[in-house]
Amino acid sequence: MTITEQDAERAWNEWGCNCGPAALAAIMGLSLDEVRPHMGDFERKRYTNPTLMWESLDRVGARWKNNGRRCDWPIHGLCRIQWEGPWTAPGVPARAAYRHTHWIAVKHPIGRGVGIFDINCTNNGTGWVSESDWRNQVVPWLLRECEPRANGCWHVTHHVEVEART
Repeated sequence: MTITEQDAERAWNEWGCNCGPAALAAIMGLSLDEVRPHMGDFERKRYTNPTLMWESLDRVGARWKNNGRRCDWPIHGLCRIQWEGPWTAPGVPARAAYRHTHWIAVKHPIGRGVGIFDINCTNNGTGWVSESDWRNQVVPWLLRECEPRANGCWHVTHHVEVEART
């Protein structure tokens, strides 16, 4: 299933769809509308914390494994990215960082490098980009446009393997 820019804009306007539901849809091969009923209380709160993502994975019938904080990418799964900035400084309560996170889907297509789905890349027709393009083009743009107080660094807070549907 391809998620287009038009799909993403419509879902944003209709129900506030953002990175969490979109990453889940992308890794499960579902449309944004198909993933919507599985997102629990997302529409009320408009964010996807790890607990909601795990519950949503269960509701869509995914077989998945939480690999915690891993430095490498999953083979086929989801990552929660923490943008770093004053909210991650020593002594700042961890809760302050929660609003500065981002979900992406990750897969290693056979014979190709790591592919990353980012809701902010749907203008390319699919939302999938190479890891290199994501790191070198998308991340700097996201930090500049969405997290202007960020320090330019980021790390993975959660790494989940999701069994690919056949």
